[in-house]
Amino acid sequence: MNARVLDGEIITTRLDDVRAYEGVRTPRILAFILDYCIVALLTIPFAILVFFLGLLTLGLGWMLFSVLVPVVAILYIWNTLGSADQATTGMKMMGIRLDRLDGTRIDGLTAVVHSVLFWAGNVILTPLILLVTLFSDRKRTLHDLLLGTVISRSGR
Repeated sequence: MNARVLDGEIITTRLDDVRAYEGVRTPRILAFILDYCIVALLTIPFAILVFFLGLLTLGLGWMLFSVLVPVVAILYIWNTLGSADQATTGMKMMGIRLDRLDGTRIDGLTAVVHSVLFWAGNVILTPLILLVTLFSDRKRTLHDLLLGTVISRSGR
């Protein structure tokens, strides 16, 4: 068994160590802002493609503009958060990652559901979902509690 003792408490995994959750709230918010900017930048080339597709289809292809940003965001989340790193580019820059409490890896579908629940929670509860982190264990948000996930420091 690969257990160690910290202040009299037996720690068997990285997720059992309370130090893995120290100071994750601010990096999580900053990572969101960075990822939002990255998705906006990634949308530009796809918007140009949709524009020319609309010209070729006599305006019919321009209907894709209505789903362009969500599709780009979902593909970005699927390919970054659902990867082996379990972190988006913004999360990597801030030194945090998404983990499941049962220790299994985050797959692409769970990553997308995590993101969709975040946006749905923001639409319904505005930024009040961030208040949950003040009272929950491991600084988890509402969608983390629903999916059994947690944001932790990647270096600890």
